[in-house]
Amino acid sequence: MNIIGRKYLFLTISGLLVLGGIAAFAIWGVKEGIDFTGGSLLEAEFLGSGAAYIHPDSDTIQRAMDGLGLGAVVAQPAGNGTLLRFKTVDENMHQEILRRLKAVVPAPVVVTEKRFDAIGPTIGAELRQRSMLAIGLAIVTIVLYIAWAFRRVSKPLQSWKYGVVAIATLVHDLAIPTGLFAVLGHFRGIEVDSLFITALLTIMGFSVHDTIVVFDRTRENLAKTKGSEPYESIVNRSVNETLARSVNTSLTVLLVLGAIFFFGGSTVHYFALALAVGIIFGTYSSIFVASPLLVIWNDLTRKK
Repeated sequence: MNIIGRKYLFLTISGLLVLGGIAAFAIWGVKEGIDFTGGSLLEAEFLGSGAAYIHPDSDTIQRAMDGLGLGAVVAQPAGNGTLLRFKTVDENMHQEILRRLKAVVPAPVVVTEKRFDAIGPTIGAELRQRSMLAIGLAIVTIVLYIAWAFRRVSKPLQSWKYGVVAIATLVHDLAIPTGLFAVLGHFRGIEVDSLFITALLTIMGFSVHDTIVVFDRTRENLAKTKGSEPYESIVNRSVNETLARSVNTSLTVLLVLGAIFFFGGSTVHYFALALAVGIIFGTYSSIFVASPLLVIWNDLTRKK
């Protein structure tokens, strides 16, 4: 497949997607969950007959809270109890939530509130800052690692340029799911939380791993040919040699994410969606964005 020969077509498609994602984020932003804005945290135990603890699923609890204006209620097991997160509420609403929780389970089950805490906006702001710091540090570390790993590659492109291209593909891979969630937040009220940041970091790792596989094959082929073959041909052959591996690996992951998306609870529903979108476009970028950018950069360097 002559991928490099159609490099401008693929890069144009990617550019439009990235611009769309950036525009959506700039216009609407993402709808932040209580992890970032602050909210309430309630831990309850559901003790059934025979001293057996019960964990109602998140969808059941969300339906029980409909009409209270709590936003997205996140429920997840925590030891013997169930941890609920929702927007800030007053004491009257707190008691109404407890009443509805007791109505979720049949009469023999005893519902006990273990704790009720407020998550202040200061904590949310600190989490937001640390999330951005984590992404920034990951990007810097990736550039340094690739520059070191490709330190013996100096012709026709210096090793640091491989790192810069890898970061360009990361911008592509992060901008698209972020833009998608900006759209979902604006039109569907979908919130992002700490799981979304986890998804972005996972996407970064997966994308860079896939990109490095292609770059490494390019490095091997450069060493074999020793300049006897045009750089564009070497890159194109390297992409084709790793194409099946990249696609098969991504399909395997997407099958698992599909199962989580369709059969998992609402807690991980959009986490799986963010990962799936990021992995799809991460695979696309490692094949149709990273390598074409290397070739274009080499062409521009030769013209100077």
